[in-house]
Amino acid sequence: MGRGLQTTLTILLIASVFGFVLAVLVALARISKNRVIAKVSLFYTSVTRGTPLLIQIYIFYYGLGSLLAQFPLIRGSFLWPYLRDGYWYSVFALVVSVGAYVGEVIRGGLLAVPKGEMEAASAFGMTARQSLLRVRLPRAMRLLLPTLAGETVMLLKSTALASTIAVIDLLGA
Repeated sequence: MGRGLQTTLTILLIASVFGFVLAVLVALARISKNRVIAKVSLFYTSVTRGTPLLIQIYIFYYGLGSLLAQFPLIRGSFLWPYLRDGYWYSVFALVVSVGAYVGEVIRGGLLAVPKGEMEAASAFGMTARQSLLRVRLPRAMRLLLPTLAGETVMLLKSTALASTIAVIDLLGA
C-alpha cells in the first residue's frame, strides 16, 4: 500500500506541476490578440474538456502506445522502457487535462484583474510583459487560490484512473 501511495502522490505532483505550466500557457494563448493562437487554444480546451479523462488515457495508452510500439527504432531506443509503461501515459493524459481545465480557470482569473491595476502598471512605465509578470498574473493567482485548491483535489481523485491501464497506484494497491 505504501508503494501505491507513493505512485499516486508522484503522479499528482508531476501532473500538477507540468499541468500548471501548460495551463498558464493555454490561458495566455486564450487571451492572445493573435486570433490563430486564440482559436487553437480554444479548440484544445474544448476537445480536452469535452472528452472524458478515461477515454483520453485509453487513447494515449492504447492508441499512441501501440503506434509507437510498431517502430523498431523506438523499441530499440533509450526511451522504450518509459514508453512501454502505462505510468507515463497516465501522467501525460493528466497533464493535458489539467492544462485545459486550469487554463480556463487562469484565463478567467486574468480577465478578472481590475482594469485600474493594469492602468497603474502602465502609468509606472511597465511594458505589457512586465505588467503581466508583476501585476496581472500574481493578482490572478491570489484570486484563484480556492479554485486551484479544488482542482488539485479533483486531480488527486483522477489519479485513480491510472489503475485502468495497469499502473499500481493507491486504488490498485
